[in-house]
Amino acid sequence: MDNPVVTGFAWAPPFAQGLIRDLRVRWALAEAGLPYAVDLIRIEDRKSAAYRRWHPFGMVPAFAAGGRKLFESGAIVHLVAEKSEALLPADPAERAETIVWMYAALNTVEPPVVDLFAVDVTSRDQDWAKLRRPSAVETVGERLAVLADRLAEREYLLGRFTAADVLMATVLRFLRDSGVLPEYPVVAAYLERCEARPAFRRALNEQLAEFAANEPVPA
Repeated sequence: MDNPVVTGFAWAPPFAQGLIRDLRVRWALAEAGLPYAVDLIRIEDRKSAAYRRWHPFGMVPAFAAGGRKLFESGAIVHLVAEKSEALLPADPAERAETIVWMYAALNTVEPPVVDLFAVDVTSRDQDWAKLRRPSAVETVGERLAVLADRLAEREYLLGRFTAADVLMATVLRFLRDSGVLPEYPVVAAYLERCEARPAFRRALNEQLAEFAANEPVPA
């Protein structure tokens, strides 16, 4: 993988810091031992024609390597994992299971988690959010109960760390202010293990340092 470049926001509001999805790509690259560069964009740059040619939805991350430009964090993590047995096992059965859990994180766990995040954080003052919260918590709880069963005798989803954990942990981080995780101590302990990994700390600290360096000056 030649000269990887990851896009991220130069700054994000405090409630979103540590949650922007370029974090999962940086983490995967760090776990794989692959050096990369970061191309920071301003939030308003999302609408530019030049950036939309790279990421048609105007989100982050976008990714470039070896002359190819890609988007979508899950797809990028999958591509990075293909280059590293540390993230995607060589054994066919373990490899397939890892991919299944990667997409379970994105397609089954993330939607209700982000729904609850919207209820608790981005839309908490809206009347609909207060009415929506009980059912949102219930759905998230159903997902976390399944994860707790999966992790009951495992440190990570596959037993050892893989790209599935990169995606699952970065999804679970959206619950950090929800008060839900403590009700599932096995899942909470799993997230703590993931966040304690040196590659994660490096990726997170890098992202937070960029936000601090680019914090808007009050008018």
